Amino acid sequence: MRRIVYSVAASLDGFIAGPTGEYDWIPMDPDIDFAALFAAYDTALMGRRSYEVAVKTGWSMPGITPLVVSRTLESAPPGVSLIRDVAREVPALKAAPGKDIWLWGGGDLFKSLLDLGLVDEVEVAVVPALLSQGVALLSPAARRATLELMEHRLYPKSGIMMLRYAIRPPGAEATMPYHGRGGLD
Repeated sequence: MRRIVYSVAASLDGFIAGPTGEYDWIPMDPDIDFAALFAAYDTALMGRRSYEVAVKTGWSMPGITPLVVSRTLESAPPGVSLIRDVAREVPALKAAPGKDIWLWGGGDLFKSLLDLGLVDEVEVAVVPALLSQGVALLSPAARRATLELMEHRLYPKSGIMMLRYAIRPPGAEATMPYHGRGGLD
């Protein structure tokens, strides 16, 4: 079964974009292997607002099919699919063959999918910046989730700390003992 991975950059105070959606505070660290990141996915699942930002900024991820969750968009351009009913359509998407699914941008969509128990992993690139306001990593009132650290890595040139966690199902015991994989370089 495919996994949904919320892979996102966030400021130290928990924002994924500034107050007007800006992300100019995120450094492009040359040691981060973006080609490997993109190769792990064949689908990007995003909300309407994230999609609109992506289109406005010339979003291009060859080999990754964009799926947009929206109740308000009437249509999408060729190559983009719309999802109207998250609770029904996303489990079917996870069960379909393919690579993992990148939950791209949007704390609101993350909250919705987390509340439905559909997110499998959270990968946060913690950026050494304090924004004090903006788009939150997770929208308020999301269900509580217990995370298990799977991997961490420090990128010394930028100060970015990459953290990867599995989301433990409610009531489940820890299953993946952490042994320091991906340690600090």
